[in-house]
Amino acid sequence: MTASGTAPGADQLAETFNRTVEEGVQRLTRATPSLLATGLVGGADVSVGLFALLVVKTETGDTLLASLAFGLGFVALTLASSELFTENFLVPIAAVAAKKATTAQVGRLWAGTASMNLIGGWLVMGLIITGFPRLGPTAVEVARHYPAIGIGWRSMAGALMGGAVITLMTWMEHSTESVTGKLAAAVGAAFLLAAAPLNHVIVVSLEMFAALQHGAPFGYVDWVSVAAWYTLGNVLGGVVMVAGLRLVQIGPERLEAVRSEGRRGRSRRSSK
Repeated sequence: MTASGTAPGADQLAETFNRTVEEGVQRLTRATPSLLATGLVGGADVSVGLFALLVVKTETGDTLLASLAFGLGFVALTLASSELFTENFLVPIAAVAAKKATTAQVGRLWAGTASMNLIGGWLVMGLIITGFPRLGPTAVEVARHYPAIGIGWRSMAGALMGGAVITLMTWMEHSTESVTGKLAAAVGAAFLLAAAPLNHVIVVSLEMFAALQHGAPFGYVDWVSVAAWYTLGNVLGGVVMVAGLRLVQIGPERLEAVRSEGRRGRSRRSSK
């Protein structure tokens, strides 16, 4: 116990939550060009990881080695401060729970980030398949799995886990200021996504885009149905299974303390 009677773990939990809320406010209040640019480069960064995955899988045929190579994309996300749509489940929700942001702002963030992730990823995957056509057959092999398993409870379970793993990664990254710790969380999550594979809407979409640009045995209509289903699962897995439970873990006292700090800050600003 600390001198104030608070357990050290509770102190760390409170610090993590405060950092998460602060970043959530920053993300939600950015100017639109900044928000869109961050999403665009996020899609491009993940595409670099998929480029590494396709190269290693084409050359070795080893799924586990290719999944490790995919971690390069998440290293880029972490070090370059770009964002994936699914990384914005915990952070902005924490800001809303602390009553420092609105659900309308969350909708704007999600729509902007998701659309730009997809646009940036589609463009970069197009460059990869055009420049390195030998990777095309591997791209088709990887991506055909998703339309094949279809829309059902099996694919929903994978999507729930995909959203949960990325949201857990976000929480772990905010629980430490160590770059090594952040990278360990990112690489571990990326490995799970690729090796299982988990159904992560952005990653799966970019894999399908690569296959489609090589002449896949499925079309963009198939991609739309897969993406919509996985988006639902990712949101439920990230927001309900992880973000919601973390807010319960924080406790009502800490939530109310953060809300009170926000009210005092608004009061001070309005009195000036």
